[in-house]
Amino acid sequence: MFKEPSQPLHPDHPVLSKANLYPYFLEDAKNPACMLILPGGGYAHVSHQEGPPVAGWLNSIGISACVLEYTVGLEVYPDPQQQALYAMRYLRANAEALNIDPKRIGVIGFSAGGHLAGCVSQGYEREAWYLDPDQCLEGISARPDATILSYAVLSPKTLHKGSYKNLLGENRASDLIDSLAWDQCIHEDSAPVFLWHTANDDCVPVGNTYLVALALEEKSIPHEVHVYPEGAHGLGLVSIGHRREGASGQWKAQAERWLIDLGF
Repeated sequence: MFKEPSQPLHPDHPVLSKANLYPYFLEDAKNPACMLILPGGGYAHVSHQEGPPVAGWLNSIGISACVLEYTVGLEVYPDPQQQALYAMRYLRANAEALNIDPKRIGVIGFSAGGHLAGCVSQGYEREAWYLDPDQCLEGISARPDATILSYAVLSPKTLHKGSYKNLLGENRASDLIDSLAWDQCIHEDSAPVFLWHTANDDCVPVGNTYLVALALEEKSIPHEVHVYPEGAHGLGLVSIGHRREGASGQWKAQAERWLIDLGF
């Protein structure tokens, strides 16, 4: 059970054993909500500042958390997608033992981790991403009950070349790219989504957030969007050194209020 400092998702599965889950469960709460945290890093590495510090913030507002260190490198698809969906199913299947509420499990992702969070949020039923090596997750949904997308890579229309190159490789087929474009692949039964970005992000263009917000509106999916005028890419909690970027620091309070309104 995932109550140790970190453990592989599965001890010997060729894909799941390559990902580690770091638990930050609240010990003094009764069945709190839980968020699966997917740090960014362009699918090349996993950003530390978008992992444990975010878990600490969530704990401070009464929410348990887990950080997934998923497979990164070159041409890693679909390993991260399979790992993230397995993690969601595992958390829900073992909610009682983990002291979390199976009806209040969300996902939060940053940058390329936001792309992976989009995969969970909108692609949670894709059979190609379903792994169940122990045959114990049948009927357990990977659908998150809430999604937070932070300056996320979401659309090939505003391509972040590095993320797509690392995920899919150089010779990526256009139909595969389109299947991972979350402005085009909104699930009809998507959970509510909170998106935030900065207007002058020079790494992942803010158009990613605008396009997905419009797609959510077209599907009548509840969503909230915040675009702040200033802030470099990779702000995380907007709390350390050069990342203390004025108005963008409001995202935490606004996301907390949004989560409370959802019952988290």
